[in-house]
Amino acid sequence: MPANVSGLAAVAIFAAAVAAGAINAVVGSGSLITFPTLLAFGFPPVTANVSNNIGVIPGNLSASFGYRKELTGQRGRLLPLGVASLTGALTGAIALLALPAGVFKLVVPVLIIGGCVLVVLQPKLSAWVASRQAGRPESDRTSLVLVAGVFLTGVYGGYFGAAQGVILVGLLGVFLADNLQRINAGKNVLVTIVNATAAVIFICFAHVAWVAVALIAAGSGIGGLIGAKVGRRLPPLALRIIIVIIGLVSAVKLIFFA
Repeated sequence: MPANVSGLAAVAIFAAAVAAGAINAVVGSGSLITFPTLLAFGFPPVTANVSNNIGVIPGNLSASFGYRKELTGQRGRLLPLGVASLTGALTGAIALLALPAGVFKLVVPVLIIGGCVLVVLQPKLSAWVASRQAGRPESDRTSLVLVAGVFLTGVYGGYFGAAQGVILVGLLGVFLADNLQRINAGKNVLVTIVNATAAVIFICFAHVAWVAVALIAAGSGIGGLIGAKVGRRLPPLALRIIIVIIGLVSAVKLIFFA
């Protein structure tokens, strides 16, 4: 791992974090920008993953705050789903630290590619969710299948996390009758719970690159506010192209050059 973060690396990590915070607020998958950026500057995969997870939390919080109006009336549904997210995140974070680092190194390219596929499919997924919502009365009911799905997404988020927001939007949209903006607001809260829970485990038991964490925290916090405020005006196709290119380059680097 680099002993010091150079000026160029610091600027690049901060800029990537601003972009990731904005993207996380609107789509979810910003870690497909910050995680590869850390890899590019010499951070080992597990350390990069752990540090990125902790660093994006301010962005999650600011995005949730930015969507606070859409969160009105969602407490009843978010309590059981939040518990599922928390327990899933604990499971995933413990698995990350308990398994050999080589396992993560082998698995993460697959996860990155899977995340890129989800980002590409996100417009169709959102359109499908919107079609299911048409004409349905609003409902806060949570089924056991939804709780189980949120738990498994929490496991994934605690272990790696990129594109967990895309998965959550799909799950919530299928099982809850509500508009997409309120679903996205709930997604931001659940992602925050997952990342914060995993962060507690990582801070206690993992090696953390705190300079990288500070840069990502500052950038993602700003980006989360930007995304919640103006994210709906950003060209989604451009965002997806950037995410997929960076993600695929990162996966190739891990497979062939790590």
